[in-house]
Amino acid sequence: MSAMRFKRAVVVGASGGIGAALASALVDQGVVVHALSRRGGAATTKLVAGTIDIEDETSIAAAVLVLSAEEPIDLLVVATGLLHADGIAPEKSYRHYSSASFERYFAVNATGPALVAKHFLPLLRKDRPSVFAALSARVGSISDNRLGGWYGYRASKAALNMIVKTLAVEIARTHPQAACVALHPGTVATDLSQPFQRGVPAEKLFSPETAAKHLLDVISTLNVSNSGSILAWDGTEITP
Repeated sequence: MSAMRFKRAVVVGASGGIGAALASALVDQGVVVHALSRRGGAATTKLVAGTIDIEDETSIAAAVLVLSAEEPIDLLVVATGLLHADGIAPEKSYRHYSSASFERYFAVNATGPALVAKHFLPLLRKDRPSVFAALSARVGSISDNRLGGWYGYRASKAALNMIVKTLAVEIARTHPQAACVALHPGTVATDLSQPFQRGVPAEKLFSPETAAKHLLDVISTLNVSNSGSILAWDGTEITP
């Protein structure tokens, strides 16, 4: 499987750093890309811009309705995520978390991608290999947690990993050639990671373009045996 074999892709979160880079890289490879985000955007010959709000199921359903009359999708990437926002930051201690911050983390990092899958997965091709990928994070691994902290973000990404695994089990029954995976892009120089980039070695702080290349390289190697996996930017498997 390679990006060049993809005819049609959907990138949800296409206005973010990684999402925009993914959409651009796919367009450069000749793929028709439906780039969806809250802000929408400018369309080109190969890029079809549209709006979506992953915290609003009505918005997700409306976005699917626009695409459902066209050809099936070869690749669906959910490139959304929340690490910090007004009034929300990764917790250093259990004393710092709140129900409001947990609800927001889960809404964006777990429930949103789950709802995207609910509405978009029926559009995936059944007659040849296809991919559903959601951007997760290594800190969502329970077995890899040695530092503690970041309760809401860790828990929401762990939930996303479980959602992806469960989707992989179910989708195998209807789309036997599909791979459903969670992808860890590494630390990327975007607004999401900006407050936490200090101390990250230069060689491990990726530009969005480099991260997109890494992720598409991983996607190009996928087959059904990878479905349900959590994979890092270099293709190594992350234990749940």
